[in-house]
Amino acid sequence: MPADTIRPEALTERNLVSVAHKLTADLAKARPAVYWTDLIVTAVVAYAALAGAVLLPGLVLKSAAFVISALAFYRGVSFIHEVSHLRAQDVPGFKAGYNALIGVPFFVPSLMYEGVHNQHHAKSRYGTALDPEYMPLARQTFWHVAAFIAISALAPVGLLIRFGLLTPLAAIIPPFRKTVVERFSALAINPAFLRDHPTDAQRPLWILLETLCSIWANAFVWLTVTGVISWRVFFTALALGSAVAVVNQFRTLVAHHWDNEGDEMSVTEQFLDSVNVPPPATLPMLWAPVGLRYHGLHHLLPRLPYHALGAAHARLCEALPPESPYHKGSHRGFWHVTGRLLGAIRDRRAAPQPGIVPGE
Repeated sequence: MPADTIRPEALTERNLVSVAHKLTADLAKARPAVYWTDLIVTAVVAYAALAGAVLLPGLVLKSAAFVISALAFYRGVSFIHEVSHLRAQDVPGFKAGYNALIGVPFFVPSLMYEGVHNQHHAKSRYGTALDPEYMPLARQTFWHVAAFIAISALAPVGLLIRFGLLTPLAAIIPPFRKTVVERFSALAINPAFLRDHPTDAQRPLWILLETLCSIWANAFVWLTVTGVISWRVFFTALALGSAVAVVNQFRTLVAHHWDNEGDEMSVTEQFLDSVNVPPPATLPMLWAPVGLRYHGLHHLLPRLPYHALGAAHARLCEALPPESPYHKGSHRGFWHVTGRLLGAIRDRRAAPQPGIVPGE
């Protein structure tokens, strides 16, 4: 709906979602050509740069290729977020394409996010103890934030163990499978989260993806131990996985303000707890790819495809009056959001505790 058909008095906080839907309704259709071109080009760049990181002469060229490969693989892995939101008819075959090009080779198959991420968007779960993707970091300590980032570097080792060891063990020890599914089958940051078991309809794809990842994990280790794959390649691949995981964790750190105490939040409150980092900031193109720089808008309108978020954001900024809560969701960049988070932790630690009189 054109912006000039929306009456200013209708642009209130209470109906922010419905107005945003009306303003962006024509942008809601996914464009398969964009998805497929982006994914294929990203994968080609990622694997070519990985080869360069191993084969190119000189440290400078190797390092440059490594950085390019890490950023390209990070973009590729980020498509798992789109896969979790797309319906099969939106971009036919895209889930299979993602799993073939990125998911299985990088040990992040779609099963690790589908059925998990949707709970992060549930009104009754967002920001609560049942949210797989929420931790109240703003109410914890600087050490919690440091550990939150540092532990992500172990992701590639954890994924090798998950698929190379735990998958076959779960296949031969049925009771152990319950633990593997609930505890080790989700890209989640909430350590208390237990994921649901796959439905009957989901189970065939789960088994296929787990089997392929398990075969590849064990083959990768075995080929390295037997000398077919050099240790240089092996450790370069692990370092690449760590780099991707750490960049993603930094991005996750500024995706929200992490200030909820576990109470149920309205859609507007969820939006204001989330972060947009729109232009003129340029670096978010690298550390928040595939539309992730518009994370607040995504929580407001989760069905919008990633390629439409920039246009939708510009349209909403133009149409909504200055007093609209939508404008409060935009921030200048990574350091601005990080500074806000660390400032909140500092202020909370400096505040007098209940029952304690300052100076005593």
